[in-house]
Amino acid sequence: MKTSIQVTLFLLALLPLSACSKTAALQKTGATIGRPNTSSSITIDTVRTIVHPGMLHSAADFARMTTKVNAGAQPWLDGWNKLVANRHSAPSYVARPVDTIVRGKPSDGKRENYILACQDAAAAYQNALRWKIKGDTACGNNAVKIMNAWAAKCTFIDGDSNKDLAAGLQGYQWANAAEIMRDYSGWTAADFTKFKNFMLNVYYPVSSDFLIRHNNTCATHYWLNWDMSNLCTVLAIGILCDDVSKVNFAINYYQHNGVGTAYIGNVTTASYSNGMAQAQEAGRDQGHATMEVPLYGAFCQMAYNQGKNFFDYNPWNAVNPPLLGVSEYIAAYNINTTNTVPYTTYNNCQNSNQTVISSASRGTIRPGWELVYNYYVKVAGKTATYTTQFATAVRSEGGGGDYGPNSGGYDQLGFGTLTFSR
Repeated sequence: MKTSIQVTLFLLALLPLSACSKTAALQKTGATIGRPNTSSSITIDTVRTIVHPGMLHSAADFARMTTKVNAGAQPWLDGWNKLVANRHSAPSYVARPVDTIVRGKPSDGKRENYILACQDAAAAYQNALRWKIKGDTACGNNAVKIMNAWAAKCTFIDGDSNKDLAAGLQGYQWANAAEIMRDYSGWTAADFTKFKNFMLNVYYPVSSDFLIRHNNTCATHYWLNWDMSNLCTVLAIGILCDDVSKVNFAINYYQHNGVGTAYIGNVTTASYSNGMAQAQEAGRDQGHATMEVPLYGAFCQMAYNQGKNFFDYNPWNAVNPPLLGVSEYIAAYNINTTNTVPYTTYNNCQNSNQTVISSASRGTIRPGWELVYNYYVKVAGKTATYTTQFATAVRSEGGGGDYGPNSGGYDQLGFGTLTFSR
C-alpha cells in the first residue's frame, strides 16, 4: 500500500554531452546524445506498508520456482542444479564470523578479512533458497545458523574508505537471506530480532553515512557501484526491519534528492537514439562497468516488490529507461569484441576526464542479466537485443563462489536463471 504525494520538483538542468568524433557501429545515424535540459513535475510515491517477502523475490516468485523445479521444467531445473552444485549452498557449510569486518587499511593496521562476510552471506542466501524452494530443513537450519553466528559476534566494519564497499555489497545480500527466512519456524523471534539489530547497528550506519556524506568528497567522486550498492543496502534493511523511513529515503534518493551517482540523473552519462545509455564506469574498465547492471537491477527489483516501478521510470523520455539503456550498452560492448558503442567524454566533479571507453577487462562475465532480461523482454515485452545475448551467454547463472575466489566473485547474489526466469 502506498500514497502518492504530488510535488513539483525542478530537476537541475543537465548539460547536453557532445557527440564522439568517431561514429560507432552500433550508434544509429543522427543519435541524440545527452539528456535534454528540462524541468519535470514528478509524483513521488512514498511506501506506507512493507510487503513480505518483498526484496529480490516475492511470494509469487517462490511459488513459480517451486512449481517449475518440481516439474523438471527448463531453464529452472538447470538453475536449481547450479545452486545445489555450489559448495556454499550445502547444509554442512560452516560460517566463520569475525568481530570486526575489515576492508581496506584501517589506522591500526588490521588485516583485511571481508572475504569471510562475502562468502558467508552468499552461503546464507543459497541455503535459504534451497529451503524456500524445496523445503530442505537442513539447509533452512544452516541458513539460520550462519546468520545467528554473525549476529552474535560481529559488531563493526572497519578499514579505509573501502569499508563502504564492504557495507554496500554484502549488506543487502545478508538482508535478502534474512527476508527469505523470516517466516521459518526454526528461527526464533529473539534470534531474528538480533539479526535485524546486526543489520541496523553494523551495516546501516556505514551505508547511510556514505550516501549522506560520501566521506566529505564532492557528489560524483565515487563510482556508481559504490553508491548503488549502499543504496541497495539501505533499501533492503528498511524492508527487513519494516522501517518505512529507510525505504522512502532510498526511493527518494534515487528518484529526486540523491547527490551521488545512484541518483537517476547521474546513473548514466549519455543517452543515444539507438536506445543505449552510457554506463557511468564505462571509461574506467569493464570489470567494474559490468557490476552496474546487477546492482542497478537489484535496486529496481527490490523497489518493484514494494510497489515502486523504477524499471520503467524514464523522466527524460529517453528511447529506453536508464536500466535497460545501460544493460544494452554494457552487454553490447562485452558480449562481442567486434562490437563498438558510442562514447561521450565523461568528466566527474573532480575534473577527472575519461575521453574513450575502456577496453580493460572487456568480456567480463557476471551473473545478473537474467533479472533485467526477464523483466524487460518477458514481462514488459520490450526488445533488448544485447541484454538477451548476454543473458543467454551467462545462462545458467551461478552465484557467489562460481565466478572466482576473490571479492569480485561475490559482488552479486546470482542464480537469476532459477529465480527470475519467466
